[in-house]
This record gives sequence, C-alpha cells and structure tokens, in this order.
Amino acid sequence: MDPGGDLSICQYRDLAEFRRQVRRFLHFSRITAKEHGIEPRQHQVLLTVQGLPEGVKPTIGEIADRLFIHHNSAVELVNRLQQTGAIVRRPGVGDRREVWIRLTSSGRALLQRLALAHRMELERLGPELLETLNSILQPAKEDHPS
Repeated sequence: MDPGGDLSICQYRDLAEFRRQVRRFLHFSRITAKEHGIEPRQHQVLLTVQGLPEGVKPTIGEIADRLFIHHNSAVELVNRLQQTGAIVRRPGVGDRREVWIRLTSSGRALLQRLALAHRMELERLGPELLETLNSILQPAKEDHPS
C-alpha cells in the first residue's frame, strides 16, 4: 500500500473489528478486576510487577513507564495496594536508596485468580482475535461491493 494512500473499506472494517475485540477484552478485564475487589489499574500494577522481564527493577518509575501513567499516579496506585496488603515496598538490591515493589503472598494469590480468569477469556476470544489480526496484517484485499 502507498504510505500516503488511503485504506480500502475492508481494511477499515478489519481495524474497526480489531478495536471492538480489544475493547471487549478490556471491558471483561475491568469487570473481572472489580469483581475481585480491586480497580483495573491496581490489577495492571500487580501484573506489571509480577511480569517484569528479568533484570528490570520493580520501581515506581518502571511501573509508571510500563502503564503509560505519571509517576505520581503510580505512587497513588502503589499506596492503595500497599494499604490492602497486596504489595510491599523494599529497599533495592545493590542500591538500598532505591525502593522496589514486591507482591505479598496475598497479592500473588489475587493476581493468580485474575490471571487465570484472563487466560480463560483469551482462550475463548483468541481464535476470533487472531483471525482479525491476521486479516489486518495481510496485504490489502480487494473491496467487495456491499
């Protein structure tokens, strides 16, 4: 496709369908987090901390960067999760001036329940999502009259 050109109607439809499917999963995620007694962004913090790549420090700054939020918003989320007992702050390894965020056993148990629910939902929605994504990534299709 010409980078300056327009998309075909099929490409617009594929993109719209992909967005709909992503929104459907995010809607499920919001509802599921609330059913488990936490806010969606708190769930995202737990998942971010537990799922950091090896060698990446679990700091407030890293959490903020990965969630695309301001540092002070990450601090507020961590404060609320600490009040619930889901996470703790600990001095960093090697540099004790750093503060690292760790999940507590109750935080890990909560995240495990949420992760299993999300995994099941992705297993249910995955085939349709993959089909749509593959359609988007394929070369432009000819438009068919509607």
